[in-house]
Amino acid sequence: MGKLDGKVALITGAGQGIGQGIALALAKEGAEIAVAGRTESKLHTTCGLLADIGARGEVVVCDVSKKDDITAAVDRTVELFGGIDILINNANDCKPGALLTVLDEDFERSFATGPLATLRMMQASYPHLNSRGGGVIINMVTSAAVRWDASNYGAYGSVKEGMRALTRAAACEWGKDNIRVLNVAPHAQTPALQWWMDKNPEEAAAFVAGIPLGRVGDPETDIGRAVVFLVGEDAGYLTGATIPLDGGQSRWG
Repeated sequence: MGKLDGKVALITGAGQGIGQGIALALAKEGAEIAVAGRTESKLHTTCGLLADIGARGEVVVCDVSKKDDITAAVDRTVELFGGIDILINNANDCKPGALLTVLDEDFERSFATGPLATLRMMQASYPHLNSRGGGVIINMVTSAAVRWDASNYGAYGSVKEGMRALTRAAACEWGKDNIRVLNVAPHAQTPALQWWMDKNPEEAAAFVAGIPLGRVGDPETDIGRAVVFLVGEDAGYLTGATIPLDGGQSRWG
């Protein structure tokens, strides 16, 4: 018996990295997974990994920058699984960079795939969460906004802070519906992070040295397993909060 038997999770950006790690962790506890993202081949890879552990995963192609795609992804998930109990808003196209290098079109896309996509996905999922007596939404944010040195993280941090504000509002408005809403701010070994570390070895070494636990997190065992707890009954009195899964690097509060 798993902690999440009978639960259905819709996870965006589930084709790789943190989204894939969360999918595997939830599935190992019995959840069925709608594996959502833009690149179908990557989604099939994750579904294959789920099948290898005897879990059910279904491909749901979705570009979160498009409102119609979001609506279709939610509808398709309900069609395939009968409902939604867990929503993980993980997909976001947003890159760090110095303020003077930020282009309007990049910043606009960051917001389209960040706060706007998060709002749309929560709105579309709300009726289905409510119809099943409640559920949990996890919005993936960042500790970059509270770094002691926010250089090169202004645009990135502002996008994620917009998502944090939506989380707090949804937690307050939807608590009466037994819908919990949380932020998770992770550090994890993803393809994007590995690319940056390979390109910036000295900065990457300093980055890792600043993590009290001395390592970057694993998408499944460090991030995914923590999300299992957060969406489960043992965290049933927790909502509206930001959980830093960053090895103690950032100071919140």
